[in-house]
Amino acid sequence: MLLSTVTGEQQYIKASAKYFAVALRGGGGPMAVCRLDRPGRFEPGTSQILEGHTGAVLDFDWNPFDDNMLASASEDSTIKIWSIPDDWEPTDAKGDAKPGLNLSDSLVDLQGHRKKVTLVKFNPTAANVLASTAADASVKIWDIERGEELSSYDQMGDLTQDITWDFRGDHYATSCKDKIIRLHDGRTGMVTTNIQNAHEGVKSVKITYLADTNKLLSTGTSKQSAREIKVWDIRNATSALYTEKIDTGSGVLLPIFDNDSGILYLCGKGDSTIRLYEFEDRDPYIFKLNDGYRSNVSTKGVCIVPKRGNDILACETARLLKVTNEQVVQPLSFIVPRKSDAFQADIFPDCPAPESAHTAEHWMAGSSKPPVTICLDPAKTNCTSKDSQNGGTKRSFKVRTVAAVESELKEATARIHYLENKLKENGISY
Repeated sequence: MLLSTVTGEQQYIKASAKYFAVALRGGGGPMAVCRLDRPGRFEPGTSQILEGHTGAVLDFDWNPFDDNMLASASEDSTIKIWSIPDDWEPTDAKGDAKPGLNLSDSLVDLQGHRKKVTLVKFNPTAANVLASTAADASVKIWDIERGEELSSYDQMGDLTQDITWDFRGDHYATSCKDKIIRLHDGRTGMVTTNIQNAHEGVKSVKITYLADTNKLLSTGTSKQSAREIKVWDIRNATSALYTEKIDTGSGVLLPIFDNDSGILYLCGKGDSTIRLYEFEDRDPYIFKLNDGYRSNVSTKGVCIVPKRGNDILACETARLLKVTNEQVVQPLSFIVPRKSDAFQADIFPDCPAPESAHTAEHWMAGSSKPPVTICLDPAKTNCTSKDSQNGGTKRSFKVRTVAAVESELKEATARIHYLENKLKENGISY
């Protein structure tokens, strides 16, 4: 696997409950899309490739309500929305994967940024709402189903280093090279709160909301270049509620927070260790767990698989995918040992379902809802929350590809010529 050598603020790997994607080297901004349930060696010509950009892909994100839909951001200043066909990866008589065709026709192309698009992030509750950041100092919110820009904030002080939505998808936060963390209204993009000089060091600042608690966690470096984490109350962000020094490592710390369990996975680019913390909404908020992950292989990028993609009966509470500098994607399973093979409800609370809480139109009109949740008990496959029963829907959409539109146009043109000839034969003018 020849991974892309482009560097930036991205995680380098993202996963849905069915697939994971990584950017590759080569023209056309290629991305490899691989199934989670089919591990093995990546061989050119035997794996599925997305290619359609004219520049390198810098970031991508999976639609939380459609495991087959992916958004990609590129140096060519465009965002493309892709849909992975279920029959894209054919199998032979033994059930083994066979080579498939590369996918080059995107569903939608979003154009509006003037420079390279650096980060993209789907809204966790509103259907088909996407946030994007670019080198033109702007943050835009899109309705990808309509292919329209919903709002834009064009006054970022410098390059955006991270963007994250809050638990309900009403607001988003951005960190910037100017050392300011901005909290934005998700619908208008306007800044509601500033955290000035959140971290005094020059390293990138990464951020994540901590469930539905009005708390925000940031990672960065101190003036002495020591890596640190801080917890903020977004209602009064004049000073951090808690600060913890980590070490003097040089890599950027990526915070991956599991809202369901309250576990924070702290992963450093270039590190071989993943640190685990538990969050509780009380002082000192962050409690370090003894059992982390250690190896002798450094991390290039990392992501977490949606809980629906875990092996529930094996008590796999989390699965991280780690990209190494040796061109390997390594799955890391975090398992709570239990003697029983029955469903363990105490370690598997309801998790986000592949259903939106509201449409983009309702969200823009002010609708505010938590994510729709689903029960993970395999014996209760239809067990969904009350939110799902009261309006939660799986919001996807089908857009005709360029090839399909060209085929329809060709058929329509032939039909028009046929009808014109019939009119002429019968002496009817038009």
